[in-house]
Amino acid sequence: MQELEYPFDADLIIRKKKALKRRLLEREGVNYITKKIAILGGSTTNDIKLMLELFLLNNGIKPEFYESEYNKYYEDAMFGNEELDAFAPDICFIHTTTRNILEYPGVQMTGKQIDALLTETYSKFEACWKALSGRYSCTVIQNNFEMPYYRLLGNSDSTDPRGRLNFINRLNLMFAEYANANETFFINDINYISAEYGIKKWADPSDWYRYKYALSVVCIPDFAYNLARIIKAIYGKNKKAFALDMDNTLWGGIVGDDGPENIKIGHEDAESELFTEFQQYIKAHKDLGVLLTVASKNDEENALAGLARPDSTLKQDDFLVIKANWDNKDRNIAQTAKELNIGSDSFVFVDDNPAERALVSNQVPGISVPEVGAPETYIETLDRSGFFEVTHLSGDDIKRGDMYKANIERSKSSQSFENYDDYLKSLDMHAQIKPFAPMYMSRIAELTNKSNQFNLTTKRCSQAEIENIAQDPRYITRYGKLEDKFGDNGVVAVMFGHEEDSTEGVIFHIDLWLMSCRVLKRGMEYAMMDEVIAECKKRGISKIKGYYYPTAKNKMVKDFYAAQGYELLREDANGNAEWGLDLALEHVSGNTAIEVN
Repeated sequence: MQELEYPFDADLIIRKKKALKRRLLEREGVNYITKKIAILGGSTTNDIKLMLELFLLNNGIKPEFYESEYNKYYEDAMFGNEELDAFAPDICFIHTTTRNILEYPGVQMTGKQIDALLTETYSKFEACWKALSGRYSCTVIQNNFEMPYYRLLGNSDSTDPRGRLNFINRLNLMFAEYANANETFFINDINYISAEYGIKKWADPSDWYRYKYALSVVCIPDFAYNLARIIKAIYGKNKKAFALDMDNTLWGGIVGDDGPENIKIGHEDAESELFTEFQQYIKAHKDLGVLLTVASKNDEENALAGLARPDSTLKQDDFLVIKANWDNKDRNIAQTAKELNIGSDSFVFVDDNPAERALVSNQVPGISVPEVGAPETYIETLDRSGFFEVTHLSGDDIKRGDMYKANIERSKSSQSFENYDDYLKSLDMHAQIKPFAPMYMSRIAELTNKSNQFNLTTKRCSQAEIENIAQDPRYITRYGKLEDKFGDNGVVAVMFGHEEDSTEGVIFHIDLWLMSCRVLKRGMEYAMMDEVIAECKKRGISKIKGYYYPTAKNKMVKDFYAAQGYELLREDANGNAEWGLDLALEHVSGNTAIEVN
């Protein structure tokens, strides 16, 4: 919904919040995931809850909320209560600000006293985080601290250990160190967004003393938007790729008219430097694992000539797919999505032309089309939109572009074989299939939230939930890594399920089975099934039951269990199906090309 995309009108959102919520819930074709969020506040939080709900709904997440009583965050975190325990949150968000720092250094305190106070203040928060994580196996999000509203020591407040600003900065650093060491803990960086918003406007002292609002009402949408970015990233709602226009987007001018030698790029003048900085910003996303593609109305020869300029930061090799032609851009994006085997809704389309933006926005459901203005605002608009919010940055993320490039090479290679089985054998594939391991937990959680096509139940899990499942002896878990002659695909397959005693014997229920689109039609599902069956037999399980719940995107796996030799046990009018495999019967493996290590 455009009203909830950056740059948005905060006043309008506050005034129209009920109407916006109604429109969000009436949207067709949106499969919301429901998540329970506990807001533990050190100040009044009701408006934060209302704004957060809007931004989460806009990202396909339907939240259920628990809201602590005013300033009872510490008590709820440390001791719980019946209501919070029954709520069983997926996420606990601790909303505290500098108003909740009970004691600051005094000007007569010694360095040792200040260090002790710092440790005492920090330890109170750390105890909350550990208590919540331990009790609920949930993800925890914590605000860091904004700058103080006055500086008793003036400019020395930032450097003198007795200064409030120095104390806050040291606390924020300790919070950051804890976040770096704990993968299910995240910081909502209000230190940054309050500075961006303007510390004078961030909080109104009269609102604090009257209503215990730690934030000005008008800035709450910005606050909630920033918080929603973290939550939607945790649950796999990030985008995957840029689809970029070229003329007046990647460079100034029109390469076909002006010639590559005359477009604005490099460092010769202010306009050229502006577009160079934007190219640098885009290229930095490639290092985060964001896929770069082009959708430009241009002759391909001219487009490549623009990228070939010595002073162009972006080169042809930086892009996985370049569609520079005269077809409509929505069609080019759809074709690019098909070639990369990702959804068209995974793209962020960046174009200076409002007519092109409108066309793509209307024709490509789910795609993000930011309303970029003047070129000098491009970076601000994309950066504040949080399309690629980083919660974890794994080795697989960094290598993602190379992995997709290798897939393109695999596709080209397949065209030289008449027999597909011969092609698969030529790939020299080796798989590692093992129980969930700590080093891959973040990647496994990422896959559960991002994989839509090859995903039989579309169960979404946070990393905290995945870690909890891995430790439960009732569960069988497996991840699959796949390598071939073109490279390492990383962790591409995930399965987990639980055992249940019944009159039929011990039954294993497959709760989740998914694979990355990078390895579709490679036979990895058969290799995984062999390992699952072997483990079930080892545990004395007599039957496996698998489930298929249809969505708009997973029709390709409707017959997954039939292909694996399972029997259809029941199916309802909506297509929800239950399948069974009797382990007393002989299982014929479908894996013909993958060597499992």
